[in-house]
Amino acid sequence: MSDILLDIQGLTKVFGEGQTRVEALRGIDFRVRTGEFVAVMGPSGSGKSTLLHLIGALEPPTSGTIHIDGENLVALNDDERTLLRRRRIGFIFQAYNLLNVLTALENVALPLLIDGLSDDAANDRARNALRNVDLDSRLGHFPSQLSGGEQQRVAIARALVVNPLLVLADEPTGNLDTTSGDQIVRLLRELTRAQNQTALMVTHDSRLAARADRVVHLRDGRIMDEQPGAAP
Repeated sequence: MSDILLDIQGLTKVFGEGQTRVEALRGIDFRVRTGEFVAVMGPSGSGKSTLLHLIGALEPPTSGTIHIDGENLVALNDDERTLLRRRRIGFIFQAYNLLNVLTALENVALPLLIDGLSDDAANDRARNALRNVDLDSRLGHFPSQLSGGEQQRVAIARALVVNPLLVLADEPTGNLDTTSGDQIVRLLRELTRAQNQTALMVTHDSRLAARADRVVHLRDGRIMDEQPGAAP
């Protein structure tokens, strides 16, 4: 059985037509092993976020293939892609993307409830996920009552509560100070490693990227080089 969880071949993404045509990705070939923590770096406009969106089945590629655990995302219909996103992929965003009208516990339980779990089962798993990010005492707090670092911890708990195969983090420390950012990346690394989960993190911070197993550099929609990280 292959240890390759993510296999991308010939991936391209074009936006617009004519004079507004932009080639965001230009033939990406990329593989990630199960349990690997990979950082993706590059200047603005290099295609980092576009790559993550395509891998996360948030939008289709113009051409090429994306296989996650042997399943070709491009061949799936809308319902199948929705199920894949819900059950196999955990998303962490720079802006946290928490629902302000829900408590920390409710935010984390929401994807489980959407997937059909009972209230009791969803809340139990959400409590455990929040315990894992050291937020036992914040279960009933709303996002506005939490610090930026705490909100991102809730977002991590929400991403991991579904036990995803793949975790996608798009600039997860972008709104945090240096200390909080360090803590978030360390926590994400520890939690995904403990569950042998695969993670792909987009970041501008070379110091944080160096904590990954591997660092991939994008420029103008192409992979320019890869290098090992300094992950402990």
